[in-house]
Amino acid sequence: MVEKSDFSSNTPSWLSQMYSPLRWAGEKVAEFFSPSSEAATTDTFYEVSVELPGVSDSDIHIEVHDNRLSVTGEKQSAREEEGKSYFFSERSYGKFQRIFHLPPDADETKISATHKDGVLVIKIAKKDETASVGKSIPVNKG
Repeated sequence: MVEKSDFSSNTPSWLSQMYSPLRWAGEKVAEFFSPSSEAATTDTFYEVSVELPGVSDSDIHIEVHDNRLSVTGEKQSAREEEGKSYFFSERSYGKFQRIFHLPPDADETKISATHKDGVLVIKIAKKDETASVGKSIPVNKG
């Protein structure tokens, strides 16, 4: 199963405990500004969908390292403010990042991504189970 990152680090436990309240606040801010997503699976692949309305293809970056899928980018502000007085604005702009932990059977060499109508869909192939089956080696007389 594909899981969201928990932002854990490899710092010593006493240091981790000391900064725990700050890290918790930072995680909540990051979650607030991170795009919504969902993960699903089929028999042959995993699928991660990320809502990115208003983000251009060139502003999306996808990387995979150590069983972690990272989606980063930036939503540029395109509004013109000359001669306008806004009553309110609920739109958000800026940089974002989502990190997903991939399961052991995810094939990091077979990943594809499409971005259409504001939704980024990433498909990660599952490793062929038959390829990981062991092979019996006969012992020959010397």
